[in-house]
Amino acid sequence: MSAMAIYALGDKVPKIDPTAFVHPEAVIIGDVTIGALSSVWPSAVLRADSNRIVVGERTSIQDGAIIHCTSELPTLIGSDCTVGHNAHLEGCTVHDGSLIGSGSLVLHKVVVHTGGLVAAGAVCITGLEVPAGALAVGVPAKIREGAADQATIAYSQQTYVKNAQFYPANLRRLD
Repeated sequence: MSAMAIYALGDKVPKIDPTAFVHPEAVIIGDVTIGALSSVWPSAVLRADSNRIVVGERTSIQDGAIIHCTSELPTLIGSDCTVGHNAHLEGCTVHDGSLIGSGSLVLHKVVVHTGGLVAAGAVCITGLEVPAGALAVGVPAKIREGAADQATIAYSQQTYVKNAQFYPANLRRLD
C-alpha cells in the first residue's frame, strides 16, 4: 500500500493514534489530532493550517469530507461521531455521538450537541445550535427537536469502527 498523505506544516504536526485508520488517499495537514479507532476515508481532507482540528475516538470521517478551520475557530469533532460522505465542516463543534449527513455543510460557530443529526444535504448556517437529540434538516437547516434517529447514529458509528479495524489488515492495492 502506498504511503499516506500526512503533512506537517511548519511546526504543526498531525497526531494520529496508532489504532486509527487513515486511508492512503486521504490528506491530513497540520495541527490535526485523530483519536483511537477513528477512521479517515478516501479523498477526505483534514487541513488545519490556521488553527486546529480534533477528531475524537471511534469517529469516522467518510469519503470526500472536507474538514477545515479558521484562524479564529478550531473544528472540534467528538467521539462516536460519523461525518458523512462529501460533508464540509469548518469552524464548528460536533459533540459526542452525533451524525453529520452526507453532502451537508456545517459552518462557523455551529454547535451540534450530543446525539444531534444533521441531515444529508442540510446547510447549517453560522451560529446554528442543534440541540441534543435534534435533527437539522433543509437549506438553511431548520431544527426538529427530538427527531434524530439514535439507532441510525449508533449503527453508522459501529459499522465504521469495525471497518477501521478490518481495512488495515485486508486492504491491498492492485496496480
